[in-house]
Amino acid sequence: MKIRLSTLMGATAAILLSALAAQAQTALKWAHVYETSEPFHTDSVWAAEEIAKRTDGRYKIDVFPASQLGKEADINQGLKIGTVDIIISGSSFAARDYKPIGVTYFPYIFRDPSHLIAYTKSDIFKRLAKGYEDKTGNHIAAVSYYGTRHTTSNKPIAACADMAGLKMRVPDVPAYLAMPRACGANTTPIAFAEVYLALQNGTVDAQENPLTTIQAKKFYEVQKYINLTGHITDSLLGIIGGPLWKKLNAADQKMFSEVLAAAAAGCTADIEKNERELVAWFEKQGNIVTKDVNVAAMQKATAAYYDANPKEVPWSKDVWNRLQALK
Repeated sequence: MKIRLSTLMGATAAILLSALAAQAQTALKWAHVYETSEPFHTDSVWAAEEIAKRTDGRYKIDVFPASQLGKEADINQGLKIGTVDIIISGSSFAARDYKPIGVTYFPYIFRDPSHLIAYTKSDIFKRLAKGYEDKTGNHIAAVSYYGTRHTTSNKPIAACADMAGLKMRVPDVPAYLAMPRACGANTTPIAFAEVYLALQNGTVDAQENPLTTIQAKKFYEVQKYINLTGHITDSLLGIIGGPLWKKLNAADQKMFSEVLAAAAAGCTADIEKNERELVAWFEKQGNIVTKDVNVAAMQKATAAYYDANPKEVPWSKDVWNRLQALK
């Protein structure tokens, strides 16, 4: 009887310990819209595993790529209501809640990736990130370089005038509309997941994205020309949803932020390396890369567009001057 009772008590204790362990583990959802082959996904997976490792399994994070949990607007909305816990997303979507944070995605704001990264370490960014957090409760933990956006098309684009009348897919946010509209294109907002088909069936004649995205989404298969317009030096935000951020203790907040920042740095390095190699890669696929684009004329036309549409510009003169002064 004693042996049976001891065995029973041992089994009961094991069940209780197992139940307590299960309760101690918090399952989280990390979502984005990018393909599994892209650094945005592989570095997200690394971060999820690193957080589990650093917390002895207290957090189990599943990463959902390629719009599995919804389009970019959906996952941003999910942060607010707790259906998604962590996302990586463009600042254009964060700007829907707090307009000033959108300064980063406007055409010809940054000279190059190093200028963008300098911004992410500046007091300007800290102030804007705090404004976003105060407005939404969501915490921006990291920023990574997304890539320099260029234009693909069915004809070569070497000058602003070459875009006149072109049906061009752009995200449905003011900044992405600025340069194409300034050059006379007919802009058409189409969901990211539907762009390939829209190009293939001729719904649109052109689109714009970084070289890495053009490769990952296989847009080069349905667009002959890749034109180095370099109009936006873009970034992605690593955002922790307000409901989760408030539950984390100070130590976990620090650790989550450190891991997301490390993942963003790794992603930035991967993207810069890939961009250096991709022009030659596209040419090997049979694409024609237009390298001698008159960017200065596009910059001038875009500046005129800003002047004509001041309500679409989310920065003050002071912020603009301080951004341009960053080294």
